[in-house]
Amino acid sequence: MTAPATANAVQEDAAGHVVTFPATETARAARDSRPLRLITCGSVDDGKSTLIGRLLWDTKAVKEDQAATLRRDSNGKQNDLGLPDFALLLDGLQAEREQGITIDVAYRYFSTDRRSFIVADTPGHEQYTRNMATGASTADLAILLVDARVGLLEQTRRHATIATLMGIKQFVLAVNKIDLTDYDRARFDQISHEFRELALSLGVRQVTAIPLSALKGENVVYDGRASMPWYDGPTLIEVLELATTRSSQTVGFRLPVQRVSRPGESFRGYQGTVAGGSVKPGDSVVILPSGMVANVTKIVTFDLVRNAAVAGDAITLVLDRQVDVSRGDMIVAIDSQPLTGLSFDAHIVALQPEGVQPGKRYWLKSGSRRQRVQVQPASQLDLKTGKWEQAEQLPMNAIGKVHLAFDEQAVFDPYEQNRTTGAFILIDPDTNNTVAGGMITAKRSALGGIHTEDARVILSLPADLADQLMATELFVSRREDAEVRRVSAGRASEIIDTIDG
Repeated sequence: MTAPATANAVQEDAAGHVVTFPATETARAARDSRPLRLITCGSVDDGKSTLIGRLLWDTKAVKEDQAATLRRDSNGKQNDLGLPDFALLLDGLQAEREQGITIDVAYRYFSTDRRSFIVADTPGHEQYTRNMATGASTADLAILLVDARVGLLEQTRRHATIATLMGIKQFVLAVNKIDLTDYDRARFDQISHEFRELALSLGVRQVTAIPLSALKGENVVYDGRASMPWYDGPTLIEVLELATTRSSQTVGFRLPVQRVSRPGESFRGYQGTVAGGSVKPGDSVVILPSGMVANVTKIVTFDLVRNAAVAGDAITLVLDRQVDVSRGDMIVAIDSQPLTGLSFDAHIVALQPEGVQPGKRYWLKSGSRRQRVQVQPASQLDLKTGKWEQAEQLPMNAIGKVHLAFDEQAVFDPYEQNRTTGAFILIDPDTNNTVAGGMITAKRSALGGIHTEDARVILSLPADLADQLMATELFVSRREDAEVRRVSAGRASEIIDTIDG
């Protein structure tokens, strides 16, 4: 569904006064003006913080007092060019400055005449993989840095894989420190070729490779043709200015309900921020998970009655009939509905030392909805080989595939289609710690205990039933075609009926 095509909208404000303005153009401008969110990633000492510091410096995002503090904090660390240590603009924690490493995700804002940006500088060390995944979860584009002297490393591949899992499709390969190789074009071409092959294996086709020196500022904001006449491509900032943001319009209208507003007997509205698509008065909608249908009669904001709303708008929706809607429900387009069910497949990143335990019941929070869920790890990504290996539990920093089993109907979009309605966190009910962040990949079958991987049948069964099945002559004869995984609990009777059938 798209916003209405009417050029000029006649609306009324909270006091009932008529206001005329181009509503569609205003909505489109607000959508298109969203800052580009980007992440810098790569191995240790590839120059991520220095690159972002240089971007801030050359785009005049560093105020005079900050510049003075930067020069003072550099404490004689200036390089041969007499420039300060740009990494200090990002490394805000005392431990980061003392050790000269990045630990936490640092977000910075800057802009050019063409657009604004939010950049996340993430750690390069393996033990902070979860921090990198956090930064990637909201990014539109990834800048993957590689030291021109050493080329692609294991951590380079790890970060590229994580960024891809988080739904990032635009990559900039920043071959940094090219000046330390005497601007060797052959070296740049070799690294670019290797990374493009890696990107293709991950399903990524939009890659821009740039040779640059973050320290000298060559091909960052200003071109480096004086040193690299053989490179005639864009600078980093030019690529960022032309990059696209992830659209929330790939699915129909989505409004996770945050609050039911009843200021008086004559008014009932449902408040929240539009998480996808658009809506206008007269549209038919469905309330999930109940499945009740209604029509939109009015869209109210703080001071206006609107004739349309798009993703990102905070609104109060008024419907044409009395329906049972509660906080945590979702109001969606009738002709483009999300997935509903009791079982879903997901990717998760474990965030706590205790990891994610098989069969344990967690709280799953997605938007304003919180539900009980049982989590069964299925496999873990081996970041050295890029292959998924069977796993019974997921330790901290692990990336895994899991099966989610809910007690009541759950509502999701695949994360690939909508980051807001396809993302969730897992909360340990015993400690209230956030133990994992996750992304819905698909809805499982109604049974939830049988699925396939690479043409093999995978059965997730209670331990006693698994032992009985594995002892049968039929299973022994088909061992190459099937695999049994023991779980702490399951719907044994349904699975037995399926096997007998």
